[in-house]
Amino acid sequence: MAGRHSSATSASKSRRSPFVIITLPLIFLSLLFYIFTSSSSPSSPTFQIHTARNPNVDYSFVTSLEKFLINLKSKSSSSVPDDTFRGNATGQDVKVFDDLISQREQNRLYGDENQFNSPIKVYVYDMPSKFTYDLLWLFHTTYKETFNLTSNGSPVHRLIEQHSIDYWLWADLIAPESERLLKNVVRVHKQEEADLFYIPFFTTISFFLLEKQQCKALYREALKWVTDQPAWKRSEGRDHILPVHHPWSFKSVRKFMKHAIWLLPDMDSTGNWYKPGQVYLEKDLILPYVANVDLCDSKCSLDSKRTTLLFFRGRLKRNAGGKIRAKLVAELNGAEDVIIEEGTAGERGKAAAQTGMRKSIFCLNPAGDTPSSARLFDAIVSGCIPVIVSDELELPFEGILDYRKMVVFVSSGDSLQPGWLLPYLRSISPAKIREKQINLAKYSRHFLYSYPALPLGPEDLVWRMMAGKLVNIKLHTRRSQRVVKESRSICTCDCRRPNITTTSPYT
Repeated sequence: MAGRHSSATSASKSRRSPFVIITLPLIFLSLLFYIFTSSSSPSSPTFQIHTARNPNVDYSFVTSLEKFLINLKSKSSSSVPDDTFRGNATGQDVKVFDDLISQREQNRLYGDENQFNSPIKVYVYDMPSKFTYDLLWLFHTTYKETFNLTSNGSPVHRLIEQHSIDYWLWADLIAPESERLLKNVVRVHKQEEADLFYIPFFTTISFFLLEKQQCKALYREALKWVTDQPAWKRSEGRDHILPVHHPWSFKSVRKFMKHAIWLLPDMDSTGNWYKPGQVYLEKDLILPYVANVDLCDSKCSLDSKRTTLLFFRGRLKRNAGGKIRAKLVAELNGAEDVIIEEGTAGERGKAAAQTGMRKSIFCLNPAGDTPSSARLFDAIVSGCIPVIVSDELELPFEGILDYRKMVVFVSSGDSLQPGWLLPYLRSISPAKIREKQINLAKYSRHFLYSYPALPLGPEDLVWRMMAGKLVNIKLHTRRSQRVVKESRSICTCDCRRPNITTTSPYT
């Protein structure tokens, strides 16, 4: 029996060996495939492709600006000459330009160019250096020497960094095409080829670093320079992009450029920063602040050592919309698992805020002087779930990003009910918290400005949002042109039609 059993066993092993030989490699390959797909899945805790910093990319405004200014001479010598108009455009200049635009539109309609699949074409004005490079140099030379504070105690240079979206967009647009990574926008050097016109004026730097009267004078000069351009006269600025990301900047001349596309931090409707009719979503675009803290990757975001339930660090008393903040602070101060700290945006403040956010599950984001603040984006890149307490806040890229997947929205009325907010946050399940933390790690790339600008970074999303506005921009531009032409046609004075030249002043 024993012998037959041994023999039968051997025979059985012999019969199974081909099956084993085939099956084991298949199991091994399946495991490898599972591991690979799990690590590549956006819902996996090990998913880090979207959150790991690229060592060849600059995320710091100061570091990037340093390299930009050093390389400025070599870049300028190799730049392609553009056709920026150097004088005050006459009606004849505008008509010639309008004819060139009409011809391009006809080519788009009847020619081979596919306007629906082609990238956005942006013309960058070649403005005098006092509006551009001189202001960048001013920031660069005073960054380490100046310790100016605003009236509320915030470091001036840090505020400029938070609102430096004008630098990041411009640096990408004027970079050599061989260095650019974005494919949905290209710079053109002939105005008639452009879909949009970018005005590279650093309104925030000039506001904070120039004397008040000097700043206002520069604003007036910039206004005249831009509005003298034929493209501006043709559309009244409706296809022009103006970065005014700090709510205090450019206020003295805004009313003269109200038709332009403004790049804003929010749509504050209190009347404190923007006059009625100046800003609205159909025209303007909201951009995120530049984060003041370092990126917390997916491993950091999902750290189980987040022991603080709710964290807030910032100015405890604010004006206007900040009244809710003061009431919340009074309600939450001293509560268990809650940290409420007074602080500003200096280097010590940055370190304290970064540490606090990385140890916390939720970060409180009440309105300040305006509905938005840089704190929201600091929380996002820190993996701390933002608790947004603001009834009027419009968020960047809302047409693309679903914020419900990564933040908690709370109405002002609910938040101010005694004893309501903390029990509500404690009632959110661990599974839901983890889901939001995973999405924070995934979405953080959308809020990291960089050079070179990266696909799906904030610069990229700006142009994706702009693409959705183009049809409306063109419609309003044509209406403006029709009104101008009709007003000319009913002129009852002894008007003489100017001689039409076939030579374009833009070539």
